[in-house]
Amino acid sequence: MGLGAARKTALVTGAAGFLGSHLVDRLLDEGYEVVGIDNLMTGDLGNLERAGRDPHFHFQMGDVRQSIHVYAELVFNFACPASPVHYQSDPHATLTTSVLGALRLVEMARGRRCTIVHASTSEVYGDPTVHPQPESYWGNVNPIGERSCYDEGKRCAETLLNDARRAWGVDVRIARIFNTYGPRMAFDDGRVVSNFIVQALREKPLTLFGDGKQTRSFCFVKDLIEGIVALARPEPIEGPVNLGNPEEFTIRELAEEVLRLLGSDLEIIHAPLPADDPRQRKPDITRARELLGFSPRIGLRDGLRATVVDFQARLAERSPKGR
Repeated sequence: MGLGAARKTALVTGAAGFLGSHLVDRLLDEGYEVVGIDNLMTGDLGNLERAGRDPHFHFQMGDVRQSIHVYAELVFNFACPASPVHYQSDPHATLTTSVLGALRLVEMARGRRCTIVHASTSEVYGDPTVHPQPESYWGNVNPIGERSCYDEGKRCAETLLNDARRAWGVDVRIARIFNTYGPRMAFDDGRVVSNFIVQALREKPLTLFGDGKQTRSFCFVKDLIEGIVALARPEPIEGPVNLGNPEEFTIRELAEEVLRLLGSDLEIIHAPLPADDPRQRKPDITRARELLGFSPRIGLRDGLRATVVDFQARLAERSPKGR
């Protein structure tokens, strides 16, 4: 085992989600007994098809906002809708999942020897005035906007977990995750990568919000999960750690790359930029490099190619036979 010498138990909340399911697979490969919890608010059991064939994986329908009755040495908290379409559809559930979920995990961890690895987000930086964003940056967040249920929920969860570390010595590791993409992304999650790929495969114009000059940094899911696993390793780590790919692209460049991969000349159309949408986003991963040896290896073109293949296969499964 890469993370420990004997088989131990890892709990993954949000296990049926995009990131959670990839993490489950990675932990099983490491030799863990893995318990996955998900209320399927946005998760998909199809993401756990591989894990479901492993006798060391155990799935429980459950809500992280309720008391958790699982003993695990290692807890990964990935429970929360993470795309604007999903988290804005039920802002109350989004906020309470972040805040009450963190509180329930703290309650579980008090008096037990376990490590909590919490999936926070680059959204804690809001629409940043510092570029790239280091962990020391406090952010520029609208506390009452349409995105606030997610942004402020994640910020509050970080507060709860850091207070638990200071007050009770809970071993907490916080990953601030930047834009991540790859196989198993939901078709309708509203994220820019999935939007462009689905539109292109359906031969529809690609919708570009704003002028397309806003920037993002896109990390392939395999690289991201390696960073999460490294963050869970035995040495204590205080404070948040940015995880993402620092290579920066405009959204228009992303659209053009998707079309190039598919050999398509589809039209690119424009729509108004959503409220509080960040103009730029790029992680400073100096801390992750120094503490974890984290360095993303998969470039945008290769990652998009793998993602397109996955989307093509899943869309084909949905299509009526004979068409």
